[in-house]
Amino acid sequence: MLQDFSPLDTFESERPRLRALAYRMLGSGAEADDAVQETWLRYDRTDLSEVQNLAAWLTTVVSRVCLNLLRARQTRHEESLESFTVDWLGAADDDRIPQEEAELADSVGLAMLVVLDRLSPAERIAFVLHDMFDVAFDDIAHMMERSPAAVRQLASRARAKVRGTTTQPADAAHRRHAVEAYLAATRTGDFAALLTLLDPEIELRADASVTGAGRPLTLHGALAVARSALSAAPRANLTVLALVDGSPALVMAPLGRLSLVIRFVFDGTAISSIDIIADPERLHTLDITLA
Repeated sequence: MLQDFSPLDTFESERPRLRALAYRMLGSGAEADDAVQETWLRYDRTDLSEVQNLAAWLTTVVSRVCLNLLRARQTRHEESLESFTVDWLGAADDDRIPQEEAELADSVGLAMLVVLDRLSPAERIAFVLHDMFDVAFDDIAHMMERSPAAVRQLASRARAKVRGTTTQPADAAHRRHAVEAYLAATRTGDFAALLTLLDPEIELRADASVTGAGRPLTLHGALAVARSALSAAPRANLTVLALVDGSPALVMAPLGRLSLVIRFVFDGTAISSIDIIADPERLHTLDITLA
């Protein structure tokens, strides 16, 4: 006996996939929910009697909704990095990041969300659909109302930005290991491990946007820098490894939105200086790719 499903039941069976798709396109759980809700409204008021592939139809609708949201965001500059600097640092310290949002960001990867945020709306849609959800270029072309060749080029450009093309130095493996060890020691509060990574005469510089006090901060010596790192331990859970201008670095990204970059300079095997950047204009100039 065939079981009849209501339109709502049918849509609800697709909701998790649509939300996952929208989140990767938008990088915001709230906006992803809005996009899925708008898709439901269009689904509810559309005659679908001639739709042969409902899943593909829903993917098309939610993708177009997300593309419009990304374009509107870009036009209105709603996602200014200034919203994710000092206030977000405090939120990280106070453990006020919504749990569901944190889990969503973790499911995709904070570094991936940071890099996706650097793509144009069209590049992001093409890359997410093809490289993350394995949608054919012909189908994406129909969704975006472009030619398959144009969509293929968009995805290719996005892929290059995500992966990066900068040649890393010969000792990049050691530097990456040291940066990973620095992050691990910060997260676990391992003061002794931090000291082994730092040059005794290390200098740490943090710009005024990091301090929130209107002036930059400079620290000298391994003890002072190690203590400072441990004081920021709550933020370390929102920090991940990435390549910044081709070198291993750390990026802090509450909910996947870039707010801070930590760059390292080495003298031999030891970290000789650390530069912490939160100024929006400086962040915009950095080339960030997946490690």
